Amino acid sequence: MLTSLNLPLILSTAFLASASPGPATLAIADTSMQAGRRAGLALALGVATGSLAWSSAAALGLAAVMASSTWAFEAMRYLGAAYLLFLAFKSARNAIFGPACTAHTKLEPSPARTYAKGLALHLTNPKPVLFFGSLYTLGVSHQTALLDLAIVIVAIGVQNTLTFSLYAWLFSNRWVSHGYLRLRRWFEAAFAVVFAAASLKVLTARLPT
Repeated sequence: MLTSLNLPLILSTAFLASASPGPATLAIADTSMQAGRRAGLALALGVATGSLAWSSAAALGLAAVMASSTWAFEAMRYLGAAYLLFLAFKSARNAIFGPACTAHTKLEPSPARTYAKGLALHLTNPKPVLFFGSLYTLGVSHQTALLDLAIVIVAIGVQNTLTFSLYAWLFSNRWVSHGYLRLRRWFEAAFAVVFAAASLKVLTARLPT
């Protein structure tokens, strides 16, 4: 079992991709600092679910479909860019006018709504399915059994869930939260820039040739 897989390569590459700063990890950090650990974990689970969906889709061949279907990739690209731009707008508005939360009253969105936000953040970005498609091409042989492939998908899903949850746990630490409350407008300005840059990156993305 798993003899046709380069599991260390797959897991290490997937870990570097999920742990690297990006729209998803910054959204988790932002939510955890603003609304606390429960909200941060809910967002992290939403992002992890979106990642699992793209990973499964890539394993089932959707990456090849996306790569060969220009209209599908373009539709997802514009949708993802628009959502990231929306997050940039919200962060910029908070930086200019101040977030709705204060040191005494934190925002506490419902876990279901926050989970849905994390899920939408990942599902509206077409780049993960292309990343997972490339990853499986490198680390998975054509002779790989379906059971082995399922084990890899689950392993990546568990690893991503732990990674994103760790971000939520770290950034919901009370010392980090207190630091955020003192410098929240600077944080929001930084998030606005990063989300806007990520939107531009998605908008200018092109299918690999």
